[in-house]
Amino acid sequence: MKAIVCVKQVPDTSGKVAVKPDGTLDRASMATITNPDDLSALEAALELKESTGCEVIAVSMGPFTAEGMLRECIARGADRAVLISGREFGGSDTFATSQIIAAAINKIGVEKGDVVFCGRQAIDGDTAQVGPQIAEKLHLPQVSYVAGIEQDGDALICKRMLEDGYMMVRVQTPCLLTCIKELNTPRYMSVPGIFECYDKPLEIMDYEALKDDPLIETDTIGLKGSPTNVFKSFTPPQKGAGTMVKDAAELAGILDSKHLI
Repeated sequence: MKAIVCVKQVPDTSGKVAVKPDGTLDRASMATITNPDDLSALEAALELKESTGCEVIAVSMGPFTAEGMLRECIARGADRAVLISGREFGGSDTFATSQIIAAAINKIGVEKGDVVFCGRQAIDGDTAQVGPQIAEKLHLPQVSYVAGIEQDGDALICKRMLEDGYMMVRVQTPCLLTCIKELNTPRYMSVPGIFECYDKPLEIMDYEALKDDPLIETDTIGLKGSPTNVFKSFTPPQKGAGTMVKDAAELAGILDSKHLI
């Protein structure tokens, strides 16, 4: 039994967002973190490992600098990691990215009892598309916006968040779940995990390793295989400084002067 966790290294948007003159993000000059929702997905996989003894595999697509993030996943408790990296994959949108990650998961193998965990969405794109697209391409049942998980034999009972409440969904494994932050509280890296994270395997999957998969074709990956592209990225203008008022009478006077009341 395996728990495969898709994680992404993203710019730390809590600081200044750097944008190149052409309107794209200058990722090289920005600090990076593990996507927050993906940490909830990793925690869900680790909790499944504690109850079933399954193997936890962290998977990420990105440049070789993402190795440090994957080592952190191992330090948190993952058994091994896979980095999908190659120049042929550069410029991929959500459609092309899901093609590539699905091919990598195919290579790892998905069997009965396995679960693929993804974060709800990444903070750099906010599309919430990659997880569901991976499920479709792997022909797996999926539950999105998962806020609770219970085991039921070879199935999982998931608490799915809606806009006005929750719904309970029973899904047969293998399946894919996209997790939200309300699902759990991600654990920290352990001291033994930090010492041992470089002793555990990190596999690199490049274009040569995946090219035989039917999903990997020159017109379905990279820029050529991306039907969408980012026109421009920019930092929203900061709001002006607020005005402190002493009492309701002063507030009413300000609103009256602006003809709002």
